[in-house]
Amino acid sequence: MKRGEVRPGSAWALVTGAGSGIGRCYALRLAALGYRLVIVGNNAAPLEAVAGEIRRAAGANASASFPEVRVMPMDLARVGAAQELHDRTAAEGIEIDVVINNAGIFSFCDILTTPAERIERIILLHDLTVSQLCRLYAADMVRRGVRGHILNMSSYSLWMPFPGLALYSASKAYMRSFSVAFAKEVRDRGIRITAVCPAGVATDLYGLTPRWQRIGKRLGVLITPDNCARRGLLALWRGRRCIVPDWWNRAWIPLCKALPMWVLRPIRRFTMQFQK
Repeated sequence: MKRGEVRPGSAWALVTGAGSGIGRCYALRLAALGYRLVIVGNNAAPLEAVAGEIRRAAGANASASFPEVRVMPMDLARVGAAQELHDRTAAEGIEIDVVINNAGIFSFCDILTTPAERIERIILLHDLTVSQLCRLYAADMVRRGVRGHILNMSSYSLWMPFPGLALYSASKAYMRSFSVAFAKEVRDRGIRITAVCPAGVATDLYGLTPRWQRIGKRLGVLITPDNCARRGLLALWRGRRCIVPDWWNRAWIPLCKALPMWVLRPIRRFTMQFQK
């Protein structure tokens, strides 16, 4: 069997932010590995489209069983959202074996000009909801005595506390720190936790047009969402606590942390036009 593969229909995986980008690719890959899926996002239409895509992919493979996909539209950037999602899966008799905390909100804006509501929603989604989902589903895994897996999508920007990224990079830094520490707490219970910290990924999250995404991929600055999902899952199955896809991105981390203000000032002046 492939690494991470299960007997078709024998295990459940939950993916948040599954309606597009990296989350969609996680859902497709997990379905191909035999998992039944719960896909979550704040918009029902993209989730239904992904569910249809998964079913069509299985239908094209005569040897594959028809995958079960439950669509759960839900705004996770709220107090109590994690408990609400957990209660809903429990009420439907779904026992989750793999959790992919992928839902995210990108923000490139100085704190003084960032709407208060955006600050609240980003911290709620990236930090509170993720922490509570980890606790709730890990506790279920321990109670059932299964070897569970939880993947949290952090970001390379945690090493880049630059002007305009204060809120986003700090919320992702928390996610990585929490994931690594929690992984150590639950390892002896058979639970594996992985934080994935990609640099540029060719998705709509950053507001890049399709043209600039293609250019970024050609230049090697951006990786594809599927490449990111593939590497993230491989790290999860291997029990890695934290990964940064691509060695050259890891090599740049010390420089990102050490950039002085005299270098950042002209960058800041240039990027002010892109803040929103």
